Amino acid sequence: MAQPKGDMGLIGLAVMGQNLILNAADHGYTVVAFNRTVSKVDHFMENEAKGKSIIGAHSIQELVDNLKRPRRIVLLVKAGAAVDAFIEQLLPYLEKGDIIIDGGNSHYPDTNRRYEELKGKGIYFVGSGVSGGEEGARYGPSLMPGGAEEAWPHIKEIFQAISAKSDGEPCCDWVGPAGAGHYVKMVHNGIEYGDMQLITEAYDIMKRVGGFSDKEIGDVFAKWNTGVLDSFLVEITRDILRYDDKDGTPLVEKIMDSAGQKGTGKWTAINALDLGMPVTLIGEAVFARCLSSLKSERIRAASILPGPEVSKDAIKDKQQFVDDLEQALYASKIISYAQGFMLIREAGKTYNWKLNNPAIALMWRGGCIIRSVFLAEITKAYRENPELENLLFNKFFTDAITKAQSGWRKTIALASTQGIPTPAFSTALSFYDGYRSERLPANLLQAQRDYFGAHTFRVLPECASEDLPEGQDIHVNWTGRGGNISASTYQA
Repeated sequence: MAQPKGDMGLIGLAVMGQNLILNAADHGYTVVAFNRTVSKVDHFMENEAKGKSIIGAHSIQELVDNLKRPRRIVLLVKAGAAVDAFIEQLLPYLEKGDIIIDGGNSHYPDTNRRYEELKGKGIYFVGSGVSGGEEGARYGPSLMPGGAEEAWPHIKEIFQAISAKSDGEPCCDWVGPAGAGHYVKMVHNGIEYGDMQLITEAYDIMKRVGGFSDKEIGDVFAKWNTGVLDSFLVEITRDILRYDDKDGTPLVEKIMDSAGQKGTGKWTAINALDLGMPVTLIGEAVFARCLSSLKSERIRAASILPGPEVSKDAIKDKQQFVDDLEQALYASKIISYAQGFMLIREAGKTYNWKLNNPAIALMWRGGCIIRSVFLAEITKAYRENPELENLLFNKFFTDAITKAQSGWRKTIALASTQGIPTPAFSTALSFYDGYRSERLPANLLQAQRDYFGAHTFRVLPECASEDLPEGQDIHVNWTGRGGNISASTYQA
């Protein structure tokens, strides 16, 4: 039998899979391609792959036989049962030390399970987030690999070669163990939900309060894209708002205002609740999509429920209004990323993962949907202090959010008085004000819990006494009618 030539195998010839194969071939690697529908392999080989260092395989065995050891096989198939099915089909042909890489949008608990199952068989399993869409896959995606660290030396060169570059650095590094790669991709997608919601709120305020046309709003986004808000999502928003349908009217105005979602933002919000982390902006972004889907109810509510009419003279200075809005968007984005990294930090502690925070920020700087200019500052912040407690404690972000506060508050106040919903802007500011509050009204909340359910409370150290000892769970008989037995304390 001829010596195997394949540097990497890839299963799944949808758009992402094909583009990733072509990307790897462009970088001098030989890729073995396979698809469950084998006719797709032949079509790919006769067209896009023709003349390139790509080998078409018509069976799992042929795929494996064409790969150099240790074999590196990427799965780009639908998350869930399909991933498990292909792993089962591969196992009879693999040897200890071979590597399976799941590049789909798998939920990280599934990656944890697969990592453990395959570790017991001597197979190295990697769950890698892949972001950037079809163009990213073709010319350089953001790659977020995690799992069996023994696999990293064998895939590092290929992954970093095909990934996007930012200031010459690859937007790919090792994230951490088990499902850490897919976990970070999940948080990335949650931040993406937040960024998109914030942008739509800025658009809505300009349109309804400012009376701007879509072209004018597109021009504002174009200007913002040259400053602190320089990012992929601002860039595409500019293009969308300038795009006319065949009749010369903006296409965006013809699109139903009911948003879809695939669940990754919801996963992030649920995990934040599980870990007790106040990732409020992503949660509100998910709920905003849910509210948008209630289109028929909103139509009825619009004719029934009263609210303020937008005032024609609400804005005295149009340029100041736009500048304030820019600061509101910038500050809210900072909060979203700060919350995302709070969640990642807590996951590291909870799941006992040693996570590479500077590398995570670097991975998001290029190739992915949430890439933006200020991710360079996040990378810098975590390189200076990998154990940074919160992004807001870094001087760059402290200064940025201090400067943005006035415009941020004025924008939200204006939207509120004009009856314009700003769930993401508002929750970002509420989080900020809550986070900087040395004292919150949770003392009253704890008293309420103890009153109706004997859930106990603790006293402030400076208020401790013989009757109210410091550091102990205390129950008070608030009415004189209850007992002195307290409920057990727990963290939900």
